[in-house]
Amino acid sequence: MKREYIQVRCSIYEKKLLQRRAARAGISLSEYIRATAFDKNIVERLTAEQLQTYQMLVQYKNNFSRIGNMFRKRDPRLAREVQDLAREIREHLKNFKK
Repeated sequence: MKREYIQVRCSIYEKKLLQRRAARAGISLSEYIRATAFDKNIVERLTAEQLQTYQMLVQYKNNFSRIGNMFRKRDPRLAREVQDLAREIREHLKNFKK
């Protein structure tokens, strides 16, 4: 149970910035400040647009992997370039998880 109270002075800009970051993470301002004070990893929630972009990138990666597999025997160089593109997209997808 949290019963102790701490006052912190900050500018209006800092307060609004903290509130905005807490809202994006989906937690209260108090929880956000405690988490940052104790060096906890705070993960912001994805917006609907970001989620749609993530799903689109997953679909592109899968399609490019299929195309690369299809051209593997006919044109190895093209297949390698397509597979490299699929790997690059996969790296961008990993950034979403951070």
